Amino acid sequence: MTAIRLIARPMLASMFVVGGVDAVRNPEAKTPKAEKVTRQVPDLVARVAPGLPVPTDPETLVRINGGVQVLAGLTLATGRFPRLSALALAASLLPTTYAGHSFWEEKDKTARAGQRIQFFKNVSMLGGLLLAGVDTAGKPGIAWRARHGAHDVRREAKALAKQARAEARVAKAHLT
Repeated sequence: MTAIRLIARPMLASMFVVGGVDAVRNPEAKTPKAEKVTRQVPDLVARVAPGLPVPTDPETLVRINGGVQVLAGLTLATGRFPRLSALALAASLLPTTYAGHSFWEEKDKTARAGQRIQFFKNVSMLGGLLLAGVDTAGKPGIAWRARHGAHDVRREAKALAKQARAEARVAKAHLT
């Protein structure tokens, strides 16, 4: 399984690194389509994190999204923070897919078919990223550790309570 991860992660990440570099270097090519998403970003950020300064320029937001894709793509490809990287890529893929491949808005039949293919390619990549995001490489995840840690704490507390009761009985017997 480790050998598969060594090959699959860079393969999955490659599209994001290439696309992210292009977005950082040539944002103007993506800006017209991205504007339907980028114009909503300031309001969304204001609701989620009030007071956080956020750029409103669509080209800057396209560059930021591209930068996230490059950074997260490289960290996924190299196996550093793979779960966090995969989830960051998944988050960056959602607005990219909605803005860039909204096939339902295409009037031309051929263009609609092409955009539909790209849309579902991205949906497939999203599925791969979500799988990579929950992959624990055979190690227990945080949720499992928390459940079992709580179970261990309860078991230890019961044992300590039982021991304390036994010691109290012994102490009581010595006092009487």
